Amino acid sequence: MASPQPKPGILEISAYVGGKSKAPAGVKPIKLSSNEGALGPSPKAMAAYQAATANLHRYPDGGATAIREAIGQRYGLDPARIVCGAGSDELIALLTKAYAGPGDQVLYSQHGFLMYPIAAKGAGATPVAVPEIHLAADIDGLLAAVTPATRILYLANPNNPTGTLLTKDLVDRLHAGLPAHVLLVLDGAYAEYVDRNDYDPGIELASRADNVVMLRTFSKIHALAALRLGWAYGPPAVIDVLNRLRGPFNVGLPTQAAGVAALDDQPFVDAVKAHNDIWRPWLAAALSKLGLEVVPSVANFLLVRFADAAAASAAYQFLEQRGMIVREMGGYGLADCLRITIGTEDECRAVADGLTAFFA
Repeated sequence: MASPQPKPGILEISAYVGGKSKAPAGVKPIKLSSNEGALGPSPKAMAAYQAATANLHRYPDGGATAIREAIGQRYGLDPARIVCGAGSDELIALLTKAYAGPGDQVLYSQHGFLMYPIAAKGAGATPVAVPEIHLAADIDGLLAAVTPATRILYLANPNNPTGTLLTKDLVDRLHAGLPAHVLLVLDGAYAEYVDRNDYDPGIELASRADNVVMLRTFSKIHALAALRLGWAYGPPAVIDVLNRLRGPFNVGLPTQAAGVAALDDQPFVDAVKAHNDIWRPWLAAALSKLGLEVVPSVANFLLVRFADAAAASAAYQFLEQRGMIVREMGGYGLADCLRITIGTEDECRAVADGLTAFFA
């Protein structure tokens, strides 16, 4: 008798593997593998989360009204054009399910976030990775890859895992060259770390275009990764589609409360960014002195290139045995690289000392 079979494409998915978090027995871990917030969450967010536990027997607000209004106030956006999700991962899956399927193509940059091809395959669509130039998305290459079957183009900006950035002018040129039926999804997970006047995370385009959506997350600078909170901003028609597809209570009550409180603590966000502005260049300089190629980054991590894949693997194992957990990049086609999150001062110094010892 035949057993139940999944839809075509599902078994082709290589499940997403997050950054490791465990060190060898007896060794205190320094986790620098998942681009988590170096300073942890805002004390206000933690207090709001704890206060919300008194109402765990209640369903959350299905419309996530308070958090959408707080986001709208913080960024000057219409809350009606915002939808929240269980991390931006859920929103990526919903967008792909809504706008792509069998026979369709989903474009993304060669070293883009792995959830883009996973979501495409899950919807039965074909993911198409477009080669990059110097580890940055190639606008002309992306436009050349568009076919009548293209339905979605995902662009992480800044990009993970490279840390590279496309200016607003380049993103505008990309959008201008796309057919109207292609949905451009601008993933700004690391937008809060950027301080440049030639950058826009997608707010301007998503405000005026019918085929642009911006994604954001509370997992990075707000350090609420455990709570899974992301949001999308876009044209009313796309937001309506997402609201029809999402679960009725997809964002928990304590998560909503913590998100509102996090947005209300701008001094803490400023402190997190200031810390990153100090220790990202410090660590980049320290590793460059070891002869390593450090890709210029605008986010809270560094992509570090070794002589070859064997050297990167050996360095990873050397650090791991000493409790320093970074991220191997073979899954992104960058086997000669390691990605290192910007941690606390002590963590940054530890990993610099660790790699110094490795080369010694």
